[in-house]
Amino acid sequence: MRALVFGASGYVGSNLVPALLSAGHVVRAAARRLDAIEAREWPGVECVQADALRPDSLAAALSGIDVAYYLVHSMAAGSTFPEIDRRAAVAFRDAAAKAGVGRIVYLGGLQPKGGRSTHLASRSETGDVLRDGSVPVTEIRAGIIIGPGSAAFEVIRDLVFHLPAMVTPKWVHSRSQPIALDDILTYLIRIPEFAQSAGEIYDAGGPEILTYQDMMREFGELVGRHPVIVPVPFLTPRLSSYWLALVTSVPANIARALIGGLEHDVLADDAAIRALIPLSLKAYRDAAQAALEAERTASEPPRWVEGSMRHRQNRPDFAYYAKFYRAEATATASPEEVWAQITRIGGDNGYYFLDSLWQARGMLDGLLGGVGMRRGRPSSDTVVVGDVIDFWRVISVQPLKRLTLLAEMRLPGSATLDFEISPAGPGRVLITVTAYFHPAGSLGITYWNALLPIHAAIFHGLVREIARRAVASS
Repeated sequence: MRALVFGASGYVGSNLVPALLSAGHVVRAAARRLDAIEAREWPGVECVQADALRPDSLAAALSGIDVAYYLVHSMAAGSTFPEIDRRAAVAFRDAAAKAGVGRIVYLGGLQPKGGRSTHLASRSETGDVLRDGSVPVTEIRAGIIIGPGSAAFEVIRDLVFHLPAMVTPKWVHSRSQPIALDDILTYLIRIPEFAQSAGEIYDAGGPEILTYQDMMREFGELVGRHPVIVPVPFLTPRLSSYWLALVTSVPANIARALIGGLEHDVLADDAAIRALIPLSLKAYRDAAQAALEAERTASEPPRWVEGSMRHRQNRPDFAYYAKFYRAEATATASPEEVWAQITRIGGDNGYYFLDSLWQARGMLDGLLGGVGMRRGRPSSDTVVVGDVIDFWRVISVQPLKRLTLLAEMRLPGSATLDFEISPAGPGRVLITVTAYFHPAGSLGITYWNALLPIHAAIFHGLVREIARRAVASS
C-alpha cells in the first residue's frame, strides 16, 4: 500500500508513520512544517510539506497514493477552528479526487448520545465533508487514546504527578472507553484491507468503561501517587480550562476543546470493527504502562524535542509538551563564522549579552545546591556531546547546523537551549536561539511565565550579539 499520512507531525500521525513502515507499506508523510517531520528521521519515508489551507500544496503530496490518512485538526487555532477544519476538509477531499486516491481513512471522534461539544461536532462535520467527495471514506471514531503525547493522557499525567489533592469539575465523572495507542494504530492500518469498509463509520473503544476520575486514580496507582479528588459542580468547562492552564502544559486551546468533549458520556458501539478486526484490546492500566515504557525505550533522533525524554532528563513526571521561546537574527557571514561564536559561549567568554544576569543565575544555583558556574567550559572551541559548559551539558552537536545544551541547574522542570544555523540567501545565514522548558506542574509553569519577559530580552540580545560578532570576525 502506498500510504500518505496527512498530519504526520501530530500525535497519532507521528506514531502511525513508523507503524505503517513496520507493516511493510510505502509511506509518505505530510505536514505544514517540513522540519517537524524531517526531525523524526524516519528511514525510507518521503517527507513533504503540505497544508490543506493551501490547496496548491496538496497535489504533490497526494500523487500516486492508494490510501490517504487524514489526521489533521485545528483545535490549537482557538474558537475559529470549526470553520478552518471545514475548509481544510473540502480542499483535501477535492485534491484527493483529482489525484485518483483510492481511499481516505479519517480518524474522527466518538459522538455522545446527547448534546455535543463544539470539538466533537466539528470532528463529525469533517467526516461528513470528506464523504461528500468522490473518494470512498472510512471513518474510525475514537475517544481518549492512551499514549505519550495524547492531550487527554498528558492532562492525566500532569494532574496526578503534581497535584496531591485537586478540586475538579463534574466532568471527571463522565464515562468513556479509553483505547490504547497500539490498538487504534492497528485498526487504522488494517481497515483499508477490507473492501466492505469503504464508506463506513466505525466506533473504536477500549475494553473498559471508565470515568476520568477512574483513569487518574489508576494512573496514580501505577506511578505511586494517590491524589485526593474532590469534584465540585460549579466549575464550568471554560473555568476548568483556566484552572488546567495553571497545572498542565497541554496547549490551552487544545485543553479547552478537549474539556468540552468530556462533559458527556462518550461510549463506543464497537461491535462492527471488532468483528472485522478481532483484537485483544489492552486494558487502560496496561495501555498507560505501555505509554510510560514506550517513552523510556524510545530511540530519539538529535533534532526531536517534543516529548523527548532526553530533553526531560528521563523524568516521566516532567511535562511532555514543552513551553518555548524563539529569537532570530540574520548575519552577513558564513556558517563557519557563526558556528565559531556559538561554540565559544560560556566559561570565561561569558554569554555575550547581559552576562551579569547569567552570572547571577549561576550564583543562585550554587546557593541552592546546584552546579552553578564553577565547572567552566572546555579549553577548546570545539564541543562534543557530553561536554560541560557552566550549568549546561552538550546533548546534541551537528557541526555548522545545530548545538543543543541541557540545563543541569536547579529548576522546577527541564530546560534546553538550542542554537541553529540555516541559509537565509546568498552570503547570509539565519541564527535561531530557542529555549525549551518542560515544566513540572504548576510551579514549573509559574516559573516559566514569571521569567518569560526577562528571557525574551536575554535571548533576543544573545542572538543579535552572535550575529554581530560573526560579522565582525569575517
